Amino acid sequence: MPPTLGSMAKRTKMPTDVNQRAKAIVALATGEVEPENPDAGKDPAAVALGRKGGRKGGKARAEKLTAAERSESARKAARARWDSDGA
Repeated sequence: MPPTLGSMAKRTKMPTDVNQRAKAIVALATGEVEPENPDAGKDPAAVALGRKGGRKGGKARAEKLTAAERSESARKAARARWDSDGA
C-alpha cells in the first residue's frame, strides 16, 4: 500500500502552479510517479546516526537546563512566535 498523500506531499517538491500541482498529485496518487526518497544518495550509516541524535537531542538538552533556563527559553520562543505573526 502506498504512503498517504499527505506524507508524499511533504517529501516531494511540488510545483507552485495550481494546474501543475494538481497533475503531480494525481500522478502520485495513481502511482504513475514514485515519490522521491529523501535519503537517496546518502550514506545510510550517517543518516541513521543523524536521526538518532535528532531524536534524543531536545530531551537531553531540556534535562540539562535548570527550571529558570527552561522558562527563559520558552519565553524567548513564545516571543519569537508572536513577533513573527504580524510580519
